Amino acid sequence: MKKRLFACIALLLLSCNVNDDSLRSYQTLLPIESVTIPDAFIIDDVYAITLFYIKPTNCHSFSDIYYSKDHNERTVSIISTVYTNANCNEINAITEASFNFKATSAGTYKFMFWSGKDENNEDIYLNYEIPVIE
Repeated sequence: MKKRLFACIALLLLSCNVNDDSLRSYQTLLPIESVTIPDAFIIDDVYAITLFYIKPTNCHSFSDIYYSKDHNERTVSIISTVYTNANCNEINAITEASFNFKATSAGTYKFMFWSGKDENNEDIYLNYEIPVIE
């Protein structure tokens, strides 16, 4: 009886594939196609900023929004997790994500939304300068 149980367990362990490629993934940035952003901000009010991007395949999944700030300048992009398996299909679906923004200082906020790379492999951005009304 113990030999059969040991043989069954060994068979189960040997038949498992620990290196399942369908579980592998990596992260990449997806270009932002367009943005819905207010024309002006009021200090301490909260605004939703909506990003529209193309989800190229069904293996791409929204992961996060890359958000970097330097004084009143903001750089924004979409972070996507890509699952590498053989069942990826091209879908090119327009998808949206949003985040909340609160202006905390006077002046103008400059937003740079990453929209890909040009023919020289240089980053290109959708640029918006939004004034703050006091």
